[in-house]
Amino acid sequence: MKKTTVVIAALFALSAPIASFAAMDHGSMKMDHGAGKGDIAHEEVVDGVKTTFKVIGMKEHLKAMNMEMPKEMKETHHISVEFKDAKSGKALTEGEVKVKVQNPDKSDQSKDLMGMQGHFGADFDISKKGKYGVMCKFQLKDGKTRSAKFWYTAK
Repeated sequence: MKKTTVVIAALFALSAPIASFAAMDHGSMKMDHGAGKGDIAHEEVVDGVKTTFKVIGMKEHLKAMNMEMPKEMKETHHISVEFKDAKSGKALTEGEVKVKVQNPDKSDQSKDLMGMQGHFGADFDISKKGKYGVMCKFQLKDGKTRSAKFWYTAK
């Protein structure tokens, strides 16, 4: 009986920090996710939507957020894409975005991009030199599915 009481008390004590973290207002946290940083890798207009892709090294990307790169992190680059209405220039920030990166050895990586303060982004392993095929499929608030693709050369 004592053992059960101790286990229950320990579970309550350990769950308090998790509950307080979950209750935080994450929307008020302002982090520069590096959308303005990095070289423009590709731009094109797809069915009235201007897409701008940027590729930035993870060290530079994390430095922009005042963070250090964890040693165990295998992703080497952050790919971001911004969408704007081609006519008005208004940022389009709602929707679902998927990116598939074909590696130089023909293997691939696929990820859903997360919305981050005006752009969508995710981290990929682009550590080998060579040409990478970047294919993006996106469905914005208007419900229309669009796609864009380009080649990125890692030097």
